[in-house]
Amino acid sequence: MPIVSLTTDFGYQDYYLGSLKGALLCVRSDLNIVDITHNVKPFDIVQAAFILKNTFPSFPKGTIHIISVNNFYNSKPCFVALEYQEQFFIAPDNGVLSLMFDTLPEAIYELEYSDESTFPFEEIYGKAVDHIVKGQPFHEIGILLDSITERITYNPVKSSNQLKGTVIHIDRFGNVITNISEDLFKETAKGRSFQLFYKRTHPLNKISRFYSDVPVGEPLCLFNSMGYLELAINMGQAASLLNLKLEDTIQLDFMPSL
Repeated sequence: MPIVSLTTDFGYQDYYLGSLKGALLCVRSDLNIVDITHNVKPFDIVQAAFILKNTFPSFPKGTIHIISVNNFYNSKPCFVALEYQEQFFIAPDNGVLSLMFDTLPEAIYELEYSDESTFPFEEIYGKAVDHIVKGQPFHEIGILLDSITERITYNPVKSSNQLKGTVIHIDRFGNVITNISEDLFKETAKGRSFQLFYKRTHPLNKISRFYSDVPVGEPLCLFNSMGYLELAINMGQAASLLNLKLEDTIQLDFMPSL
């Protein structure tokens, strides 16, 4: 049974999600449609990219991932398809794919649709899914593009004794996720002690393994299951209690080597 995942900003109160699923099932009634999330903030391609980037590696080869966020970013939107690590991705060309992958594949295809269609994404996604599921040559799915829209991501700033990172995601538990990876942390720390500063408060100086490593209500930092440095409060909402929001700066100072 072909697997199709959906990541959208549709929510659940309107007809958009049901209409999209119906359109897909009209094309292939045997699809296994998996909802990754439909609670992406409206038009927020950064959030959508973050969620799917850390989700798709758990899916089997051949999975088709549809990203339907900020579809109508201009009066004549472009929709594209690509293959990456033996999985398929279909999305509007609004920069979301460039935020997902460190290196984009060379072969990216524009999907054609009728200019008369008011909501073309249903037609586009349905035809593209049908093409892939039938096993037709992928290069025939659309028109080969020279490039797609790219968005610049926030990267940590590194020096010998310091890392400056950015808050890139806040989950529903209020945990604050930064763009500092565990590998980058270890590479910079070289086993040295550190102080983590945020909002001019008392710094954190220990990497925890579990939320329960500190008393209830106390802040901590740890590397989450995705390998990113996360600030949290045991049984609390770190984002609100620590007054942290997206794109805020996190600074780690490492003790100079003797």
